Amino acid sequence: MDQFRVVIIGAGFAGLACARKLARRNCQVTVVDRSNHHLFQPLLYQVATAGLAAPAIAAPIRFLLRSFHNVTTLLAEVRNILPVERQVSLDDGSRLDYDYLVVASGASHSYFGRDDWAPHAPGLKTLADAQDVRRRVLEAFEYAERAATAAETTSWLRFVVIGGGPTGVELAGTLAEIARHTLPEEFRRIDSRQSEVHLLEASDRVLGSFPPALSIKARAQLEQLGVTVQTGMRVVDIDAAGVTLQDHTRLASHTVLWAAGVQASALGKLLDAPTDRSGRVAVQPDLSIESHPEIFVVGDLASATSHDMPVPGVGAAAKQMGITAARNILARQSNARTIPFVYRDYGMLATIGRNAAVGTVGRMQMSGRFAWLFWVCVHLFYLIGFRNRLVVLFDWAWAYVSFERSARVFTSEKATREATDGHASPPKPA
Repeated sequence: MDQFRVVIIGAGFAGLACARKLARRNCQVTVVDRSNHHLFQPLLYQVATAGLAAPAIAAPIRFLLRSFHNVTTLLAEVRNILPVERQVSLDDGSRLDYDYLVVASGASHSYFGRDDWAPHAPGLKTLADAQDVRRRVLEAFEYAERAATAAETTSWLRFVVIGGGPTGVELAGTLAEIARHTLPEEFRRIDSRQSEVHLLEASDRVLGSFPPALSIKARAQLEQLGVTVQTGMRVVDIDAAGVTLQDHTRLASHTVLWAAGVQASALGKLLDAPTDRSGRVAVQPDLSIESHPEIFVVGDLASATSHDMPVPGVGAAAKQMGITAARNILARQSNARTIPFVYRDYGMLATIGRNAAVGTVGRMQMSGRFAWLFWVCVHLFYLIGFRNRLVVLFDWAWAYVSFERSARVFTSEKATREATDGHASPPKPA
């Protein structure tokens, strides 16, 4: 029997799970991703805040799929999807033919129509984003040390995080810990403990997807760390010098981080299927699209329901969707009935800082140290590769006993620009 062809766009949780489920089957699988690595996104903020080095939460896609000889990995960017022709067009002009297509290209930042804010308030979705955020955070303390006035020092030592979801809460709590526990002995002209961390959330509470009682506890733990939490406060403008709020309050800051909005991958618009306001593709119960049942959409790009509830955009859901899509491809190839996607909710966790976290598992709610220890165990379990688990465990243990952060080396934007240009910038005139 001839092998059928499956193209998977994206090697995140969903795409990787789908590829592994189809491994060693009677098919040729091609995984296309514009990055060469699979990224464990739940710990991306730890790279951004110098807690972990990039290789600890990432692994080469080729390495992860090396033992599956029916799986080919391509480093490429998809430029077009042609459902009628059953082809995918790549950035070099070549095309891939498919019998089944799995689109798992994920999501990126959404600035709610204000893309001009992006240069001043970077989001956190890729390793490049994390390295940029880490540079901005650490450079802020360096520039504060050199500041000529008190006002300038304050603006460099004021950090603003926009968005009170898990990423925003984790960033804010970690920034407070860095300022108060990691850096105080390292500077001579400033006291890093005088830093301000502001967490802004437009809705009435942080961690809106969690039960209200845990939102209250999360806010209390953030404030105990020294974070100023402002809810019901919408941002109306962001520029290089700071943030303007809806009540016309101005927060002067050179370090603004975005954790407020998500926009689905633009590839969803290339499919012959309806999309929601965030660009997510409406899928059938079996995760295929109505007009082309040979196309499956999974992960953050899919607008799916389970038990009459929207499926959340979390890694566990994406992984389950990838596995279900693979099973349905095999079923459709053998003329069997496909199965509807059923999301198994294993709970939610958000860490806030040292010995501080909140979480739910079934009906059980937890917070504080127990939730934090549970968060550590869960994330170590889901990390791909024994080496990654070992490195992360060691780094966390060392940080816990020493308050040090192991990945604080960064390349300045100026140095990067000079290296790219191939020469140093000319000295400024005296």
